[in-house]
Amino acid sequence: MKRIISYFTKAELILWTSSVVLILTSFFISQESGILGLVASLIGVTALILCAKGNPIGQVFMIVFCCMYTYISYTFSYYGEMITYACMSLPMAVVALASWLRHPFKGNKSEVSVNRLRGREYIITAVLTVAVTIAFYFILKAFDTANLIVSTFSVTTSFSAAYLMFRRSPYYALLYAANDIVLIVLWTLAAMKDISYVSVIICFVAFLANDIYGFVSWSKMEKRQNM
Repeated sequence: MKRIISYFTKAELILWTSSVVLILTSFFISQESGILGLVASLIGVTALILCAKGNPIGQVFMIVFCCMYTYISYTFSYYGEMITYACMSLPMAVVALASWLRHPFKGNKSEVSVNRLRGREYIITAVLTVAVTIAFYFILKAFDTANLIVSTFSVTTSFSAAYLMFRRSPYYALLYAANDIVLIVLWTLAAMKDISYVSVIICFVAFLANDIYGFVSWSKMEKRQNM
């Protein structure tokens, strides 16, 4: 236990603990909150703090979270989120895990080597994101997805973030932060109809804080690795 605690900085422990307390508090206040949403939220923030340190184990937690979040999305007919996580985020997390394991920093398997992308690849990412967004708009429309525009924009941010995470770019965290904001809006709309989804909103508020920290952490990690 001491070894695990010493692995994280005080700031990281405070962030993770605060996120857990926030999620647990929302669960107990909302008597109708689902236990599955609670467990998914706790797994999610744990995944993010590990990913913020560039640890491949974070991707393992992310894979589990994607599976659980896919089911939660299905229960509210958020087919956009369900399809996005089942067909994109989950496979990308698996691919990212393989990529991170293949690129350890100087043989340290608990820290991935940060990759500096060229401008051309960002252009390719943007083109692919636009193409995926347009395609998913019509797919989600065909499924009569709730809150279609917001769900489609969630696909936009999710795809670009997942791709940059796979490519080991620090900017993945900023795009996931943008996705968190979209999802906070999406699940707020859901909570207006079913209070049990409040815990999911709190989950993404915690995710937002963790993803912002993730970008800060990766930026520092990139500078340290290039020294």
